Amino acid sequence: MRQVRWSDDSLDDLEDQVVHIAKDNRAAARRVAKRIRDTGVALADFATGHPGRVAGTYEKSVSRLPYVIVYALSEDDTALTILRVIHTSRNWLPDDWPE
Repeated sequence: MRQVRWSDDSLDDLEDQVVHIAKDNRAAARRVAKRIRDTGVALADFATGHPGRVAGTYEKSVSRLPYVIVYALSEDDTALTILRVIHTSRNWLPDDWPE
């Protein structure tokens, strides 16, 4: 099984989105955070994402939510780093991270 690491950027993304949701509904914010975390952890067993828009990355949609987890695999395939958690309404070009 791979080790899953969350980058600082991905944790910041997750926090920003949960804080935004919590302004209106704290319970929903907790559910969204749990679903995103669970999806990320599940990638350790089975990295099911497709090649990402940024070279060397993969993207995994979060089931029933408008989020994409962007991740990279280590060269020896023993670790997976979650790089970003992006809302699907964000418009970003290939080879360019959202700002």
